[in-house]
Amino acid sequence: MTYSPAKPPKSLLRSVGRAIADYQMIKAHDRLLLGLSGGKDSLALLQILIHLQQHAPIHFDIAAITVDPLIPGFDPSVLKPYLADLNIPYFYRTQPIMDEAQQHLKGDSFCAYCARMKRGIMYTTARQNGYNTLVLAQHLDDLAESFLMSAFHGGRLNTMKACYQIDTGDLHVIRPLVYVRERQTAEFAKAAQLPVVPDNCPACFTKPTGRAQMKTLLAQQERLYPHLFRNLLHTLRPLMDEKSIIPAKPFGKAVRQQEEAHE
Repeated sequence: MTYSPAKPPKSLLRSVGRAIADYQMIKAHDRLLLGLSGGKDSLALLQILIHLQQHAPIHFDIAAITVDPLIPGFDPSVLKPYLADLNIPYFYRTQPIMDEAQQHLKGDSFCAYCARMKRGIMYTTARQNGYNTLVLAQHLDDLAESFLMSAFHGGRLNTMKACYQIDTGDLHVIRPLVYVRERQTAEFAKAAQLPVVPDNCPACFTKPTGRAQMKTLLAQQERLYPHLFRNLLHTLRPLMDEKSIIPAKPFGKAVRQQEEAHE
């Protein structure tokens, strides 16, 4: 099977374009490294970035990276030929994160530990290959869930940032899907027949999490209040800015771990 680019719907392009403009996420000659898990969100974002690259008034480069934690049931092998057909540079990294977690995990959840290890590998790969921006595929639903988790369980008004510079100052992290709903990426992935990797993080599906509970709560409320996410976006906008970072207090540590697990 040969893969080719899929044109994203205008609604997705508008939302992503607006987020990129609002937060000045991409500048001329930036080199983007997309974290590609194989899930619907990152695969949809890849297609959106390819489309923007072809039509944007500025030049920027795109590559993708998959970090395989060597967890039974996770098989991203379809991604290599997919990226080759799209002519996108692809970095495939492996690390036995689950085995390492069993030896070194102290207090953290496995998901939080795995997320930090993956992030470190992506940072290292970006630096070694001259990429200055790491692209992550969290969407508005993810930000809303993180906000509720922080408020309910951490006593903080906080959510994921749309765009920020990491502590070392040499890399930026951007989230172009922050205005996009999860159902939009799901619909696009299905319509475009993107090669979604089933259960792209199997360990996260073994038991209900705080994030899953927030997702259920938001779904219930949206059925009652159809404009819920529009209002939540208005609420979250000040918190999505890099300047709004609030130091975590001790009692918020568990919440931050759950947030990291989904980043």
